[in-house]
Amino acid sequence: MLSQTRVAHARGATGTPLIEETIPTFFAAMAQRQAEHPALVSRHQDRRYSYAGLRQASLQLASALLGLGLQKGDRVGIWSHNNAEWVLMQLATAQVGLVLVNINPAYRTAEVEYALNKVACKTLVTMARFKTSDYLGMLRELGPAKLPHLRHTVWIDEAGRGDEQPGMLRFSELLARGNPEDPRLPAIAASLAATDAINIQFTSGTTGFPKGATLTHRNILNNGFFIGEAMKLTPADRLCIPVPLYHCFGMVLGNLACLTHGSTIVYPNDAFDPLAVLETVQAERCTGLHGVPTMFIAELDHPRFREFDLSTLRTGIMAGSPCPIEVMKRVVSEMHMGEVTIAYGMTETSPVSCQSSTDTPLERRVSTVGQVQPHLEVKIADPETGAALATGATGELCTRGYSVMLGYWDDAEKTREAIDAEGWMHTGDLATMDDEGYVNIVGRIKDMVIRGGENIYPREIEEFLYRMPQVQDVQVVGVPDRKYGEELCAWIVRRPGQALSEEQVRAFCSGQIAHYKVPRYIRFVDAFPMTVTGKIQKFRIREAMKEELGLQEDRTA
Repeated sequence: MLSQTRVAHARGATGTPLIEETIPTFFAAMAQRQAEHPALVSRHQDRRYSYAGLRQASLQLASALLGLGLQKGDRVGIWSHNNAEWVLMQLATAQVGLVLVNINPAYRTAEVEYALNKVACKTLVTMARFKTSDYLGMLRELGPAKLPHLRHTVWIDEAGRGDEQPGMLRFSELLARGNPEDPRLPAIAASLAATDAINIQFTSGTTGFPKGATLTHRNILNNGFFIGEAMKLTPADRLCIPVPLYHCFGMVLGNLACLTHGSTIVYPNDAFDPLAVLETVQAERCTGLHGVPTMFIAELDHPRFREFDLSTLRTGIMAGSPCPIEVMKRVVSEMHMGEVTIAYGMTETSPVSCQSSTDTPLERRVSTVGQVQPHLEVKIADPETGAALATGATGELCTRGYSVMLGYWDDAEKTREAIDAEGWMHTGDLATMDDEGYVNIVGRIKDMVIRGGENIYPREIEEFLYRMPQVQDVQVVGVPDRKYGEELCAWIVRRPGQALSEEQVRAFCSGQIAHYKVPRYIRFVDAFPMTVTGKIQKFRIREAMKEELGLQEDRTA
């Protein structure tokens, strides 16, 4: 009997219905059900909120924002690392239909000017400064002439402390102006629809300025809920969130996953610090921990790692960039996270499309990004035609369903390029799907290396090199080559105290992988160029190598 080839197209379960409420309506019901249960712990600020307290404060802030003359649909920016003010802004803006605009804390003057003007932002809440970043100084440098839409700048102070900032308002003063019983609040909330735009997130790009992915209540509330379902979150869970809130990882996989399940949000610090994470997990008895692979590596390899009791941990999410199999195994065995899950997605899909569950067999969790999320569809498509391929074949991963963004703000052309006429979001990621619907990401279409006519996926080489005990982290890219079109280059971070040479790396590869997959160029580095969210910027590695080798792009081989 002939076997039938299956098509790489999967649909998620629909047994649990989608939430068709807005964020404020859903949160109000949760706060009523468990008013005194802990909702938020911000360790570095020494602040704690119950569900009732968090809702009361968010209503007070929503009233204060209306007092600035803001109206439903206006854009309000937040330019800050993680803190209680961030989540208050997330809830307060949703309460009155304001569109929260997430500004990357790494942005500098040209980028923040572009972002604020692109969406005509009327109010900006910002940190005053962080380390070497003087946010208020950058805003003053730009001035009203370059930010014509901006009416109010609110800076996050520490309980009234800090110098006065002429022309700017303290966050504590703004909050004090609000009234949680403001009669406008329920009236505006009742006028909101789940399909209203509620959030704009600027996607990181390798060239030019980023695009503003526009998301709705329905997008992010449901995604947060189903992410929490996959983790089996309950009110007993306490989730440590060291990933940034300005990104979907923090505000959806973190905040909304907790708030839709009555769990407790725990912020260990304003920005990632591995020691603060370890201390917080122990002190707050956290049951979950989020992070990108580089964060988990930093925690595992911290010299004081063995001092901390992490036995309360059971779950969490590793996402944001490809998850090395060896790192995943260490997280399970050394951090007690036997129910850790892998999630895959992109900002434009709110963000998660695929996720493993807590009971997915470990071998599937370490080798795939799980299966399609409920109420979504994914397919592996021919990048040229968009037709679904057979299972096992490599193609572009596409997503369709409730999670797909409304579009890029004020950019219909880019939206049409990303979302086709049938509603499929084209991710640009190369993937395969097996007969059970498990998806494996093999790389980015633009990262695929073509050497002498052979298609090489850097992820495969990286996973192989992670087997070397001396390798802490590794990234593989292609660099131009006149003879072969491209050659492989590996940047390697050694484990602390370990010696490793180029010759040892090549000897490890010899006879184990095809000769054309052995990196021609091997460099040992202390760290990789990356975004604030921990995504490796491979294009910068390529640029550095091209400059070092005096190479120019040449694909005419």
